[in-house]
Amino acid sequence: MRTLARWFVVLILIAHGSLHLLGAAHGLAWAEVATLTEPIAPALGVVWLAAAIMLVATGVLFAARARMWWVAGIIGLLISQTVILTSWSDAKAGTLANLVLLAALGYEFASNGPRSYRAEYRRRVATALREAEPDTGALVSESDLAHLPALVAEHIRRSGAVGKPRVSTLRATIHGRIRASATSRWMTYTGEQVNTYGPTPSRLFWMDATMFGLPVDVLHVFVGRSATMRVKLCSLLRMVNAAGPEMDRAETVTLFNDLCILAPAALIDAPIAWQQIDDTHAKGVFTNGAQTVSADLTFRDGDLVDFRSDDRMSTSRDGSTFTPQPWSTPVRDYRAFGSRRLAAHGEGRWHPTAPSGEFVYLEYNLDAITYNAGTAATRV
Repeated sequence: MRTLARWFVVLILIAHGSLHLLGAAHGLAWAEVATLTEPIAPALGVVWLAAAIMLVATGVLFAARARMWWVAGIIGLLISQTVILTSWSDAKAGTLANLVLLAALGYEFASNGPRSYRAEYRRRVATALREAEPDTGALVSESDLAHLPALVAEHIRRSGAVGKPRVSTLRATIHGRIRASATSRWMTYTGEQVNTYGPTPSRLFWMDATMFGLPVDVLHVFVGRSATMRVKLCSLLRMVNAAGPEMDRAETVTLFNDLCILAPAALIDAPIAWQQIDDTHAKGVFTNGAQTVSADLTFRDGDLVDFRSDDRMSTSRDGSTFTPQPWSTPVRDYRAFGSRRLAAHGEGRWHPTAPSGEFVYLEYNLDAITYNAGTAATRV
């Protein structure tokens, strides 16, 4: 749930729990409560107190984003509604607050339950990392760069890869904003992705976005050389379900892009045919299974500053159709991430011929990245 909705639920829960203290005070003879006209036995007073404690605890856990808040929520809901039924004429309005809690619990199940995109992402990450090529401890050396164009070799060198272990996996967290077209409203998002490299690379990307104040779940899965992109509104309403050869090709370009921007060290062993065009440009042709895609890379002062490909197709709003369009990802603001040096900011741009021309549809900021991290728990 997004910030406003989350704090609305928190306030409802804490206020609702506090009101249950009136029933406890009435039943345990702590004080006269004029608003409660029906008698409450002392034993029921204890139950009212338990409901108050569980509801307030649920609110606090929910505010703190504790993953198991729903356990307290279910217990609090059941106890609360039970005591409300015993004093229905006085306390029936509390059912509305319990309906809010029930809705929050329903959303929690939809967004984090076993059939949610989040759960699928966690399962797929665990499998991908478990099956990834093992880290042999081999270090990148200058001789590993000899077969590459000078521009690409210098980019890898400046990334801090030389003398560091070869890259078999990466895990990155990002945030930014995204939109569907040049005239669409921006959506803010946070994201996490895990890539593995080897004979059959994989890319798993999870995005947690907001549209008109409502949560949007986005899951990209590229495993076994086939790709899907799925989107749900409020973790319930499916908006996009993209798959097929066009999607496979588009994600192959994205995988190539990730190699160049997020994992320069992995370019050493990647199936890429390189050609240096001039002092600032190189062309790469990347093959992954049946897909072969190309991109033109632009460098400035040894750093990669742009990646442009004609092989990545834009997707319609529902993911049913794909339109070939030139695509680019200019990057900037290189800084240290641990022992590596990478671009901290980037954009995704479409270059349609008509009617609106070039526009930025994606902005991202790299927050953290780790390599060869094994099966550490995901953050989503």
